Amino acid sequence: MDIVVKGRKTEVPERFRKHVAEKLKLEKIQKLDGKVMSLDVEVSKEPNPRQADRCDRVEITLRSRGPVIRAEAAASDPYAALDLAAEKLDAQLRKQHDKRYTRRGARRISAAEVADHVPGVATLTSNGHPVPSDDTAGVPTKKIGSLEVQGDGPLVVREKTHVAAPMTLDQALYEMELVGHDFYLFVDSETKEPSVVYRRHAYDYGVIHLNTDPMVAQAHSPEAGGALGG
Repeated sequence: MDIVVKGRKTEVPERFRKHVAEKLKLEKIQKLDGKVMSLDVEVSKEPNPRQADRCDRVEITLRSRGPVIRAEAAASDPYAALDLAAEKLDAQLRKQHDKRYTRRGARRISAAEVADHVPGVATLTSNGHPVPSDDTAGVPTKKIGSLEVQGDGPLVVREKTHVAAPMTLDQALYEMELVGHDFYLFVDSETKEPSVVYRRHAYDYGVIHLNTDPMVAQAHSPEAGGALGG
């Protein structure tokens, strides 16, 4: 893998390209992320004289099997901007690296231990069944599949509502890695539809998009059925 250095509305001297290769050591980066596919460095210059102390900007983009990592910085010269951006990239890589090892070492908790780790959920027995509370004592219980339902039902599932801003797929992958979950529900900024990214095998990811179809919704409507009268 090579480092691609390009300029946006500015020329990139050969001396700076060599400095990039010395600063961004591929061996060190690959030790922190062995799935790196490409590493791009873009240099741009701000012509506004009022921003002389931040006229040179360097953006580093690392594409891997996981989420895209970007680090950018601005300074009075491109070399200083590169140093700052490289520090940010290193910090993000180390954070992702530590999270992967933490996740591998974390043990799975039993159903009975869920209430100790997740506040607000129902207490479960060692078999994964809800522990009856005082106010449900004496209420008849029936079994539906692998679940026990008290009374006549209906079965109520604990639900949450979150307010979320639309985001790109890369952002959703980054947020999933950040919270350490195996899936992440988000609203796609392009389609404005609800979507889910999830972890597959190793560092592979999958994504499910939900596309609202009025015809399907009408077919499942209670008013859609019925026989035709003569």
